Amino acid sequence: MAKVLAVLSSGYKDEENNYETGWWGEELFAPMQLLEEAGHQVDLASPLGGKPTIDKMSISKEYDPNGTYKELYESGKADDTRKLSDVKAEDYDVVLVVGGHGAMYDLAKNDELHRIMNGIYDSGGIVAAECHGPAPLVFAKRPNGDSFIAGKKVTGYPDEMEPDGLLEILPFSLEQEMRKVSQYDQGDLEKTGHAVWADDQLVTSRDPFSSELMGKELVKALEKKIK
Repeated sequence: MAKVLAVLSSGYKDEENNYETGWWGEELFAPMQLLEEAGHQVDLASPLGGKPTIDKMSISKEYDPNGTYKELYESGKADDTRKLSDVKAEDYDVVLVVGGHGAMYDLAKNDELHRIMNGIYDSGGIVAAECHGPAPLVFAKRPNGDSFIAGKKVTGYPDEMEPDGLLEILPFSLEQEMRKVSQYDQGDLEKTGHAVWADDQLVTSRDPFSSELMGKELVKALEKKIK
């Protein structure tokens, strides 16, 4: 059994633009279900600890038509997270940075998360990030001072998929920041699900529709590691 740390945004509210965001339901619950079914333990953490703010769009009829993730959220499955500052990297085999626009605000430049990612990676573990979750990979520095993803092939949420007008109020464009330091690969936008392994320890996925694929990729990778 592997121990997986799923990291969620605590949430962000922009009063001026009447905008509130947080973590994305499917991006936690889809991989979590697959990992737990495979016998792995999934723990949750966030910058502030406690109950983090979900992006309500992610459990709306539009994005969750069957109410699958809404039901899991309302069951309280994500109500209790540890503070990132209390997490020891050596306790985990995998860190999974869950997306949602909230990751752009309180995870991207979070030193505690950067510490955890570096610790897990350096001990041979897996660093995974979904959708907007790769934002911390841009700003986290490796011991040599380079970005965590410097020169690596990665993916993340593309500008083309951002809702109209949102790029204007976001702190930065994830795609453009990734392009500055890495080999950004958005994949075929006509196809559902896109995940990229930069090496055997670093995997990124593009969008909410890649959440199940991320879970499957992690399960497969852990099977190989445990054998």
